[in-house]
This record gives sequence, C-alpha cells and structure tokens, in this order.
Amino acid sequence: MRFTDGFWQMRPGVEALYGRQTHDVRVDGRTLVATVPTKFIEGRGDTLNRPTLTVTIHSPHEGVIGVRVAHHMGAREPQGFELVGAADCGEATLDGDEARLTSGAITAVVRRGAAWRLEFRETETGRLLTSSGDRSLGYMRLDDDAEVDTGIVGNARAGTPRPRHDTYLHEQLELGVGELVYGLGERFGPFVKNGQSVEIWNADGGTSSEQAYKNVPFYLTNHGYGVLVNDTGHVSYEIGSEAVERVQFSVPGEKLEYFVVAGPTPAEVLGRYTSLTGRPPEVPAWSYGLWLSTSFTTDYDEQTVNSFIDGMRDREIPLDVFHFDCFWMREFHWCDFEWDPRVFPDPEGMLARLHDRGLRVSAWVNPYIGQSSKLFREGADAGYFVTRADGSVWQWDMWQAGMALVDFTNPDATRWYQDHLRRLIGQGVDCFKTDFGERIPTDVVYFDGSDPHAMHNRYAQLYNEAVFEVLEEAHGEGGAVVFARSATAGGQRMPVHWGGDNTSSFESMAETLRGGLSLAMSGFGFWSHDIGGFEGMPDATVFTRWLAFGLLSSHSRLHGSSSYRVPWLFDEAEGRDERDPESAVSVARRFAQLKASLMPYLFAAGREAHETGIPVMRPMPLAFPEDPTCRHLDRQYLLGPDLLVAPVFSADGEVELYLPAGRWTSLLTGETVDGGAWRLERHGLDSLPLYVREGAVIPLGSRDDTAEYDYFDGLRLLVAPGNEERKVAVTSPDGRTARIRVAQDGGGITAESDDLDTFVVETFDGRSALATGGRAELGGTEHG
Repeated sequence: MRFTDGFWQMRPGVEALYGRQTHDVRVDGRTLVATVPTKFIEGRGDTLNRPTLTVTIHSPHEGVIGVRVAHHMGAREPQGFELVGAADCGEATLDGDEARLTSGAITAVVRRGAAWRLEFRETETGRLLTSSGDRSLGYMRLDDDAEVDTGIVGNARAGTPRPRHDTYLHEQLELGVGELVYGLGERFGPFVKNGQSVEIWNADGGTSSEQAYKNVPFYLTNHGYGVLVNDTGHVSYEIGSEAVERVQFSVPGEKLEYFVVAGPTPAEVLGRYTSLTGRPPEVPAWSYGLWLSTSFTTDYDEQTVNSFIDGMRDREIPLDVFHFDCFWMREFHWCDFEWDPRVFPDPEGMLARLHDRGLRVSAWVNPYIGQSSKLFREGADAGYFVTRADGSVWQWDMWQAGMALVDFTNPDATRWYQDHLRRLIGQGVDCFKTDFGERIPTDVVYFDGSDPHAMHNRYAQLYNEAVFEVLEEAHGEGGAVVFARSATAGGQRMPVHWGGDNTSSFESMAETLRGGLSLAMSGFGFWSHDIGGFEGMPDATVFTRWLAFGLLSSHSRLHGSSSYRVPWLFDEAEGRDERDPESAVSVARRFAQLKASLMPYLFAAGREAHETGIPVMRPMPLAFPEDPTCRHLDRQYLLGPDLLVAPVFSADGEVELYLPAGRWTSLLTGETVDGGAWRLERHGLDSLPLYVREGAVIPLGSRDDTAEYDYFDGLRLLVAPGNEERKVAVTSPDGRTARIRVAQDGGGITAESDDLDTFVVETFDGRSALATGGRAELGGTEHG
C-alpha cells in the first residue's frame, strides 16, 4: 500500500506520524523497550498530546531479532503465526546510551536520545545488514476519502477482497546497493521482487496474475538476512517501489511485529526461519513417483481409470499414484465424501484392486459443503459452519450451490470433518488433494472469535493441518502427504504443495517455475505443478517439454481441466509413432524411469529438506550465493544438491543456461563442459540440459519401474569428475541409512562404508568397481 505522493508529500487524506526519536530505552530481562515519540522531544511540553510508539526488541530464536511496534498497547493483539521453534533467547545490554540485543549471529543496536534508528548487524563482523531510520517507522491515519492505493486484491467478484482500514503501521528497512529481494510465497511474476508491490492475501487467481494461492510474509535478500512479518492477516509490501531504497511493509491496526533472521548465506537464513516456523516432515517414497489424475471435468468410471493404468503399464511408464478429482463425488454434493454410486458402485473393491496393482490412491477434497449434501443440515444443526453476524450459516454459490464453509476453529467441527476422512482412509484412500482454501470471506463469525480478516490467510493452515493430522495418524510420521494448493507461513509443515491453475503454454510453464522457485525461497521444501498446464489442451510440443520438467521436480503430476493427460493422446493427435524417441510416450517413459532410478538421491534431498529446511528444488541464488550471475536466474535450478536442470521453454529446443564455475557433466550424454559461462544449447524433445556438479556422487537405484523399493539392493554410485572427497548418505524407505565416503585423486576413486558391504562405483567414462566388505577402488588417470 502506498501512502506517499513522491518523496516529500503524503497522498490526500493520509496523516503520517513517524517515529522520530529514541527518547528512552531500557533493559527488561532479555528485551529492550524503547519509547519512540512522533516528534523530537526538546522540552517537557513536547511530551503532551503526542502520539508515541512503543518498540520492544526481543529474540524468539537464536539468530533472530523480533521487533514489536505498538501505538496503543491495549489494542487487540494481531494473530501471529505458530512459532513451533520459539524460545526465549538473546542478551540485552545498555552501555551508556547505546542499547544492544544480541542473539547468536545477529545484533540489534539502538541509541537513547538520538534520532530514531534501529540497526541490525552481524554479531561477529559488525557488518550492517539493514536498518530502520528516518520516516521508516510510521503510524498512518486515513480519512474516509483518502486517496491511497488500496487496490482490489483477492477475488472481489467472489466477495473476498482485502479490507480497507482507518489506521496502519508500517516499517521500512533499508536496501543496500545491489541488494535483491526474494520470496513472499509462490508468486508467478519476476523472481526478484525489487520494484514490485505485493499483497499478502490468498486468492484463487491462477498463475497468470499478480494474485497468489500461497502468500507468505517472509522475504530474504542477497545481503545475508531475511524478514518475517508475524501477522496472518493482510500485509502490504512495497519492495524498492514506493521508497526505492527501502522495503516497506504495512499492516492495519495498532500493532506490528516482524523478525529479522540472520544468515549470512541464504541457506542459513532458511535454516533459522524454518527452525522457527517449522520444517517439512519427510514424505513417503512413493509420493515422489508419477501421479496420474482423472482430470477435473472429464467423464470417468472404474473402466476409464483401468484403461489409463493399463495404458501406462503397457507402455512401461512408471506410475505410483492414481488421483480421483472432484467428480468421484456427485455434482452439487461436494464435499459429502461419498463415492458417486452411478459410476463407482463398489468403491472398496475398486480401491483394493488398485492397491493390488501396486498403486496408491489420492482423492480430491475441499473445505466446502454444498447444500445438496446430506452433511449440510447435519453440519448446520451442529454449528460446524462459519456464520454471518446474525447467526445464520454463511453460504454462497461460487463453487457448489449454497455451499457452507467448515469452521476449523471449532474442535468438534474439525473432528467431524476428519472422521469423514478417516472413513475414506478405511476404504483404501491413501492421501488427499486439499484443493481451495483461498476464497475465505471476511464478513463472518468464527466459533473461537477469531478476527475474520486474520483468518483469511490462516484458514488454509487450519484446513491443511486437519487433513495432514489424519494422514499422520493413519500412516505414521513420514508416511503422510497432501497435495495442497493454498498456504501461508508455516504451511511447509504439511507438504506437498502444487502450483495451482496454470495454462497450457510455454509462457505459463515458465511462470509456473518462477512460482515454485519463489515458494522455495519462502521455506517450502517440496513442490509440484500440473504437467502440461491445467487450463486448455496443450499442443504436443508443450506437453512433451513439460514432461521432462515435471519429472525433474520434487513431485510430479499429470492433471488437466477438461481433457485427459495420458501421453498417448498427444501422440495420436500429432500422428506420431509412440516408438519415436521424441514421442510423448517415449519422453514420459524416459524421464519417469530416470526419476525412479534417481530415488536414492531424491529421497536423501527430501530428508535434507526435513533436517535443514533447504528445499529439494533449489533456486540458483540459494545454491550459488557467491556467484553474481546466478542472482537473477529463474529458468533453471538445482534438483537436490548436485543436479542442475534447465527446462526447455521453446518449440525449437533452443535453451540458454548458465553453468557456475567448475566442471559439469551431462547426466544424459556424459559430456563434460567447463562452467563459469553461459551456454546456448539445442535439445530434442527427449532431452534437456541436465548437468552433474563437479565431483558429485549421485546414488542410483536398481529399479526404474517405481519410486518405492530397497535402495540398497543394487545401489550404484555415479561419480562425476573431480578431485575431492564427498560423503553420501543413502536412506531406504524402510528407514535404514548407510554413509559412504568417496575420494577422488587424479582419476582414481576410493569408496568406503562402515554401513554397507556391497555397492557399485561407476564413472561417466564407463569404469566401474564392485565394493566388497564396504570398500571399492577404481584406478585410472585424469579424465574428462
């Protein structure tokens, strides 16, 4: 939200009261408390009739500084996020007029009696990270006719726009020269957020708009820190836009809290941030495999489902999950959690037959109950739905006719909803796609009295938590997975999330990737997207190029709106022989089999996401923070620590990519090239740039027909050229872990493990050795 008219003036109808002076600061246990009047106090008379801000500086976690700003302390507390890793940290000191709060790698500094300035510095070096200075800390009053850029954000047509308020608190943190901002959730515009206005307000806007399903009020910069605004409601950002040398964030009301998270590397920032807000659990091995959907509005029954599964198996395309989208239930009844008896008369038998074929089953759900459902009256009578101020059930027709919204702030309503999921799990459903969760009204009343504005974004969290809890109850820790569309900060604790409704074009494929990379910079470890695009029917080239990208994402799903997404339909439309290596069928088979063989590597990357908060798909600025060329790259990424993927976004196969310094080896061809330079390559439909980092050790499994198997049975270690020692940890789905040390010297390789007796070491130039007794040696000269 923009309050100013240029640098000097305010917009009409806006009164700005800026914190001008640190009049006083005191130590209160582990905190600093500063009194910041909106005028420099020159005499006692200046203290009268003077709005004043109280600033409390504390530390909720090692390496994190929290700042609470309040105009009126007695005002209602804003809804903050669940800080699962919070602890009372930090040491507060006052030395003369200088007050400091130190928490691990970060120190906050403020000076009593001076003009307002709050500095955040690296503890060890004293390097300035960012600061709040003159006209940064502001209490803004708006007249009824104030000409502010509030905009319409959040599906105004559907009645869920963000509200406008009379008062706002804003903070501005300085941006250094060359400082770049990333994150703020899954955003589909430019990956670098400088120059943008961003509204944190969940909306069902598709991937081709400024709206986002997953809004996260957290950003990090390439200067060694991150910032989380601790408010589940509407947060408005101006990122080097209104004030071009600052990031401004504002919230409605009387109070604002934000956290500055230390680095210095982006990985360390994400590590601390996810330690505070929660890290993703491990997800089951089978979830990494290919998911095939019925699609949205298509016609299907068990025979249709079986024809798709038979087609995939006959063509040797590995398939691990089959997903039933909306119409597994009767129209107008969503969600009553009942299989449509007209097309699925024997759901238990069907699910058992799918399990017999080695498949897991996913079913679509949402948090709405249509009034045609028998559950509507049951839920209404029991008080399980969100209501209007007059006590009536809130309803609308913007999805299912007369639908109501389950009130997850009501524990009984949550158990009621969960019991229906438990019944489905008992029938044989393994996981759920938690669709929607963004069209959440603000003119309603919640069971626990929650502020409906604060609940708009938070609703998705409670919804996904309710579903994920049931899946963990059924499958145990590490066995639960959802396919969620909406989220906010902390949503990474309920993986996996997918990118929402994209279109069937190369442009949408690129914006989809930007969204995923932005979400990764916001602390989310796992991510997926609709291969080929959701809306419309992609041409065969778009679909086939998207297959390679989708099967080199952490999770992979074939899903569409009004058309099926089985690969052979695209070959039929083009008149292409399925045996052609560039056919959609052949490309699907090649990359699905490749992903299955990469499972020991990918499963380890997923465990790392769980343990450290570093995502499976790693944006280039996260993976190579020291390389300035990587700072703007948004068309390539690292999959895990060592595989560089550059999807092809063109029909002619031309792709421009950048390889950081070092030697890189193509996983598909074995060709070794020097990095530190841009490359222009041309690839057939059955290929893309897929490079292995110098000296990397890629554990490969012996199977290519499924994602879940014993990774130690026939384990191979593919070693890229280099001269260094690597340590590799391989964990099998049953929980066994083996650690292997691999050292290279002049082309010779030695591999040793105390945990695993037998494995194979191999190189890109065709050499291999079988380990016996946990040791393997490969002689040779420098190669590559």
